[in-house]
Amino acid sequence: MMLLLAAAVQAQPSTTEVATVASVDVDRYAGKWYEVARFPTWFQTKCAGDVSADYRKLDDGSLEVVNRCRKADNTFEQAVGQAVIVDPASNAKLKVRFVPAWLSWLPRVWGNYWIIALAPDYSYSVVGDPSREFLWLLARTPTLPEPVYQQAVQQAAKQGFDVTKLVKTQQRLPANVLKASAEVGKQ
Repeated sequence: MMLLLAAAVQAQPSTTEVATVASVDVDRYAGKWYEVARFPTWFQTKCAGDVSADYRKLDDGSLEVVNRCRKADNTFEQAVGQAVIVDPASNAKLKVRFVPAWLSWLPRVWGNYWIIALAPDYSYSVVGDPSREFLWLLARTPTLPEPVYQQAVQQAAKQGFDVTKLVKTQQRLPANVLKASAEVGKQ
């Protein structure tokens, strides 16, 4: 019964605005993140798994973003972009683009990247947008323990995201990479 009630609440569209976390330390947020789950998107249709994002703070205050994923043929695709902070009071609202810099003046090339949940130790992050069309669960490790994953999912559901659309990302990384990524998450 409780699951049915939770599903009904999640399915109802929310009329409240999506809220971000109060504050993000950009230096702590920078680094490697693994995609644990996402809403299916047209721009990630080629991604079969092993999805990751690296964020590097630049001198001008923006971030270099390097997204990478494994395609079905086991080759990797990489996209390099830029993220700019649009809410310096919290650092939780960013705009991201993956087109060449000379096209950055076009408004539709920038996508919203709102950090709506963040573990106190920066071990996971939930990223969405105000339209609730996009959602990503990211972690410092390729997978999350199920209770932590469910906690992140519930944080998105409380924001009005239809979490029934979430698809877990397949991570098939070698054991040595998994061990190294777990060490990074502990820092």
